Amino acid sequence: MAGETEKITINLGFIDLGQIDLLVQEGFYSNRTDFIRTAIRNQLTTHADVVKQTVARKTMVLGLQQYNRRDLEAVQKAGEKLQIQVLGMAVISDDVTPELAKATIDSIIVLGALRASRAVKSALSDRIR
Repeated sequence: MAGETEKITINLGFIDLGQIDLLVQEGFYSNRTDFIRTAIRNQLTTHADVVKQTVARKTMVLGLQQYNRRDLEAVQKAGEKLQIQVLGMAVISDDVTPELAKATIDSIIVLGALRASRAVKSALSDRIR
């Protein structure tokens, strides 16, 4: 799952778009998407220290965090609740019922993507920020 991508849509002005097309035409980039990905990666590299510091300060998991039925049953057995904070992707497996999710997950903050069944997302809708 780590190799998957999330689709986003952006609006650009005609001049910016024309400049991108010119760079593509001149062979600097293979296409518009290549240019945009490169620009985003460059900005993330520029701000890498800020990202690392913020992740540490907010005690966020960086990358992929997955929760399955067995994980949540263990949390429930311990009488605890999760505060999920992820920068990347959080996955709640299909074997997790909405009832179990609601009983064990207190809050969810995901900067990136949250993958879960519609039923689980619905059950947790008031806890997802």
